[in-house]
Order: sequence, then C-alpha cells, then structure tokens
Amino acid sequence: MKMWSGRFSQPQNGDFEQWQRSFPFDRVLLPYEVRASKAHAAALKSAGVLNEEELAATLFALDQIARAGAPQQDDPAIEDVHHYVEKRLVELAGEVGYKLHTGRSRNEQIATNLRLYVRDQIDVISQLLVEFLGECVKQAESAGENAMPAYTHLQRAEPVLVTHWLLAYVEMFLRDLSRLADCRKRLNECPLGSGAVAGTVLSLAREAMATQLEFHAPTNNSIDATSDRDFAIEFAQALSFVALHLSRWAEELILYSTTEFGFVKLPEEFSTGSSAMPQKKNPDALELIRGKAGRVFADANALFVTVKGLTLAYNKDMQETQQPVFAVVQQVSSLLHVATGFMAAVTFDYVRMHDAASTGFMNAMAAAAYLVQQGIPFRRAHEFIGKAVRMCVEKSCELDQLSKEDYTQCGIAADGGFYRALALNNVLAVHDVPGGTAPSRVRAALAAVKERLSIYEGAAHVCT
Repeated sequence: MKMWSGRFSQPQNGDFEQWQRSFPFDRVLLPYEVRASKAHAAALKSAGVLNEEELAATLFALDQIARAGAPQQDDPAIEDVHHYVEKRLVELAGEVGYKLHTGRSRNEQIATNLRLYVRDQIDVISQLLVEFLGECVKQAESAGENAMPAYTHLQRAEPVLVTHWLLAYVEMFLRDLSRLADCRKRLNECPLGSGAVAGTVLSLAREAMATQLEFHAPTNNSIDATSDRDFAIEFAQALSFVALHLSRWAEELILYSTTEFGFVKLPEEFSTGSSAMPQKKNPDALELIRGKAGRVFADANALFVTVKGLTLAYNKDMQETQQPVFAVVQQVSSLLHVATGFMAAVTFDYVRMHDAASTGFMNAMAAAAYLVQQGIPFRRAHEFIGKAVRMCVEKSCELDQLSKEDYTQCGIAADGGFYRALALNNVLAVHDVPGGTAPSRVRAALAAVKERLSIYEGAAHVCT
C-alpha cells in the first residue's frame, strides 16, 4: 500500500510507478531515516500520541530495521526509504507502526535525512583529508633544506625549498577542511517538526528532537526547511574544491615525473605499463585523479541546475538532488584514498631538483635585490641584471660565471658580496619574510602547519 493511496481510485501507470521511485538509491539513507524516526517517536510520546508500550515497541522495531540494514534485493513495490521503514515497522510492531507518521511529512524527513548524511560525510571526508595531509607533511619534513625551481608561466622563476612547494598544497587542502567545517556549522539545524510546509499540526518538542539528533537548533522557517538544499550544494561545492586541488596536485606530479623534469619517481604500485611499449611506466593513478575530478564538478553543477528554477517549497525535482550528493561523496573519498597512498609511496630526486634550482638565472631576482641594498633604484637594478642575463645567454653561462669586467659593461660594480648573493643558499635566505622560502621561515611554517592540522586529527567535533 502506498503512503498516499487513499486519494486515488486508479493504479499508477506501471512504467511511471517504477520510473519515479527513489528507493534504489535513497536506501543509502536508511540509518538516518531510522535515527530521525526514533527522535520523532520520542516527540510523539511527549505529545501523548504514543504511550510507553507503543514507544518501546516502535523503538525496538526501528532498531531491528537498522541492524538489518537496507535489503540486498530491490523490492519494486517500495517507493522510497520512508515507505520501506514504515512497511517494515508495521510488519515488526503491528498496527502501532502506522502511528509513527503522525504529525510529519516526507518533505521534512528527506530534508533531515540528507542533513544527517551530509554531516556524517563531512566528518568522514575531513578525516580522509587529514590523513592525506599527514603524508604531505611527512614528505615536507623529509625534504629538509633541498631546493627546487618554482615556476611562473611554467618557466623557471626562483628557487624554493621543496618543503615550501609541498606546503603550498597543504595550504590549499587546509582551506578545504575549513570550508567543510563552515558547511557543517550552517547545515546543523533540524527540520523535524516542519511538516509538509507549514509546520507540524501537533505540538511537538522540536528542540528535544534537534538535541537528540545532535543538531544545535531547529530550523527557523518550515517553508525554507522543507525546500532548502543549499547545504547539499555547498557541500558538493566544497568537495569540488577538494577535487580541484587534487587535480592540480596530480597534474604537477605528472609533469615532474616526465623524463624532461625528472623530479618525481613514480611508485610502481600506483603506475601501469604500456601494452605496446615495454619501457613505459605511466602515471595512471594521477591521471585518473585528474580525470575523475571532472565528474565531481559535473555532479555539483547538477545540483545548481536542479534547484535553480524551483518555487517554494518541496517539489519532486528535489529527488534528483540526492544522487549527485551520493556521487560526490563516493568520488572524492576514492580520490583521497588513492592520493594518500600515492603520497606515502612517492619519492623525489633531490639531486635533479637541486641542479635545476641552480641554473636558468633563477638568482637574477636576488642579484637585483643586492643592488637595491646598495642604493640602486629597483628599476635600474632590474635593467642592469637583465643586460647581464642577455650576456649570459650569448656566452652560454650562468650569472655567477660572468667576470667583473663583464658586469662593468652591464653597469654593475660586482664585488664579493654581489657574487655571494648569487649562491643558492643565499638566494633562498634572502626571502626572509613570513610566507617566504627562507629556510628559517619554512621551518616555522612547517611547525605551524602541524599545529593547525592537529586540530582536525580525530576531532570531528571541531566542525560542530
């Protein structure tokens, strides 16, 4: 029997009946349907709808349903997860099972279930992010004071510490953790008691239901509560940032693993070979991370498109907001699992990185800075060093290989301090500002990152 069949005298079209069902996918929400139903049952007892014995029978049956989990085989007669729980409740507890839906609507149920689901998934994915960042930090610690080139426009720019480069990604993912925490705070309101649209017809203790489900408060407006999917959109967008940052990370490691760069040594357990070329070791794990990120963006966009033209309050279109949420969770969770394993296994060729950081005129900025310290205006210093670089190109040498006479032709009085400023260790050290790549600053940044990350380790409550 349908939950709404009394109004109808004709059966549904068979094709439409199956087409409009959501149980094949919303059964994922069964644990949350049971949790919310137990809170509603307690409220019904307080409102005098259920007596002690009926409440006990209802809660016992709901616990049985939760322990059994969703059925392995789909029952085509079941419309959705709400219908399934009511049907099983009646089978287990008898006629009292029909009382549970008193004073509530599926509109508020799905809004509550999705919030509970998203809240739990934020905690799970946040911990996966913490594990990934833990591996990033281990690599950053292992890198010590090894240097590498930093790039702008994909051209060598200035040398940086490898640790500094790795911490740039850590900063990205720490912002993702913060976004997820913010999303969790905003969604942590309980729609139960909102009814179909105008609020429940019973005097239910909304605050008690919210407390039982660990929400910080009931929602403020019944119309908004039953039609709001902002939290789902925001969640998917936050996961889109995670996928975006993983894709950028993967792309750079792919690039650095090429023979032309040679900075990254691909771990064989996360690589594949070629069916045609025996010599190949391909970065398939990284390429799939980069590729699967697009699916996360698509699902997040699907939520926007579904909701953009909907009037208040609930519309059946909102059924289509569930699968994109489930999909982004599955995709981002799998991306993080693979990325964490890869980061733990990858190794870097520090010698190759050091050699690359020592060539290509990446000490030019530091040379200009030295001239500025001698009182030369920066624009003039920039011009003089530019002439020196041009001379190096003509001579096929580096800046530290030009003679004092060569520098005199460029307008530079090169003394011992000038040549010392060109050395890699001094080029790194001159960037001695907060956020810079000077070794002392990077050591402080690494310590600060570890402290910030420790806040999230095993502590979902920080998001509450």
